[in-house]
Order: sequence, then structure tokens, then C-alpha cells
Amino acid sequence: MELKAKMESKHLNFYYGNKMALKDISIVAPANKVTALIGPSGCGKSTFIRTLNRMNDIIAGTKVEGEILLDGVNINSPKMDVVELRTQVGMVFQKPNPFPKSIFDNIAYGLRIAGMKDRKKIAEIVEKSLKKAALWDEVKDRLHENAFALSGGQQQRLCIGRSLAVDPEVMLFDEPCSAIDPIATAKIEDLIQKMRENYTVVIVTHNMQQAARVSDYTAFLMLGELIEYGETTKIFTNPKNKLTEDYITGRFG
Repeated sequence: MELKAKMESKHLNFYYGNKMALKDISIVAPANKVTALIGPSGCGKSTFIRTLNRMNDIIAGTKVEGEILLDGVNINSPKMDVVELRTQVGMVFQKPNPFPKSIFDNIAYGLRIAGMKDRKKIAEIVEKSLKKAALWDEVKDRLHENAFALSGGQQQRLCIGRSLAVDPEVMLFDEPCSAIDPIATAKIEDLIQKMRENYTVVIVTHNMQQAARVSDYTAFLMLGELIEYGETTKIFTNPKNKLTEDYITGRFG
């Protein structure tokens, strides 16, 4: 069955200066599915996920070759509005990064930047986004408290809500659970699984069990190259490549 790609990379090469960090990567992120990127530290997972919303643009001396398509449009085209791209392709990082503002203002931030003035509408979207991030019940009476008063896991869900408020189509997660405890991790995994109803999700994880639990498709990277890509169940139970099998069974990595 041909996968309907929401995002895909085609023969992607990426350089930091003269150092080639990604080599000929072609990966499909199918619509309304979760795609996991796994591989040892330094294999290029975070570099790859950051090419999907051009976060690497902010690093001097980087270069991209090949294509990254969102709904068939090359996001590296000079015509692409990067601000608009990052609204469509939201990102949640390894460490929670709430703004030094209230819980409410964190979620409302992107809406106000986009020029929304209607207070009632903003309040509605804030509530909806916090519900989508499974945080509303915990914070509804504390919306005007500083976001830093929240626990690490709550801050991470706040950052998810902040991304969802501007109505993205794709959500990127770069090791979203590496800085939080197991209970908070379970909540975020649950959220990611529910997200596939409305969003296309790509997650970088160093945790094999997490990849197996939350994703539909998995890509295994090593030393900047794509070793294997396929349905998660097949990658984990019957990998085609010996390297994939060795990594998944913990022989290295």
C-alpha cells in the first residue's frame, strides 16, 4: 500500500560546515500516523527532525541538499515563509521551555503574535489547547500563575499545548520525555497516541520501548545514514538489517 505522505525527505544531505551529518535520507511521515526516529546518540536523529521545520537555519554554516516536502511543497524553497512553516510544523524539545509568563499567556502567545485580538476567542482556544494537552483539569484555577510554578511534566504538556494553539498540521517531538519522570512520560505518550487523530507526528526517542509503544512507523539511523525504515511492528519483530536487530536487542548503542 502506497503511504500518503504528509511530510517526506527525498535524498536529503545535511552539512554542518564541511561535516556531513545526514547522508541521502529518504523517509516518509504518513498523514495521521506517528513516525519514530531511533538510533544511537549522535546518529543524526535530532539534526533530521530539525530539518523538518528548518530549525537548523539558525545555525551558521549549515547546508541542505535534496528535498523536504510538506503536502508536496518543498519547504527549502526560497518562497517558503519560515514563520508560517513553523506554525504548520510545531515542535516540542527535550527540555520543557515555557516562556517566563503566566500559563494562560504561554498558550495565547502564538495567537497574539498572529494578530488575534478577540479576548473571548483567545480564552476559548487556550482552554481547548490545554484540554488537548491533557493539562486543563490541573491548571484551570491557576491560569494566571507563572508557568515556572508547574512541574517538569506539566511544563512539557504546556509546551505541547502552546504548539497546538496555533493549529499545526505536523507535530515534532525531540526526545520529549528525556527530562521528565515515568508518570509524566506515560501522560505524554498517551497524548502522542491520541494526536494521530488530528495530526501527523514525528518523534525522536532514545527509548526503544517508547518507540514500540507510540509509533506506527520507525526509521533507524546510524552515523547519519538511514539503515532501515518500515512499520514499527516489523522493525521490532523482524528487522531486515542485522544492524537494526543488533541495536534493538541492545548489542550496541
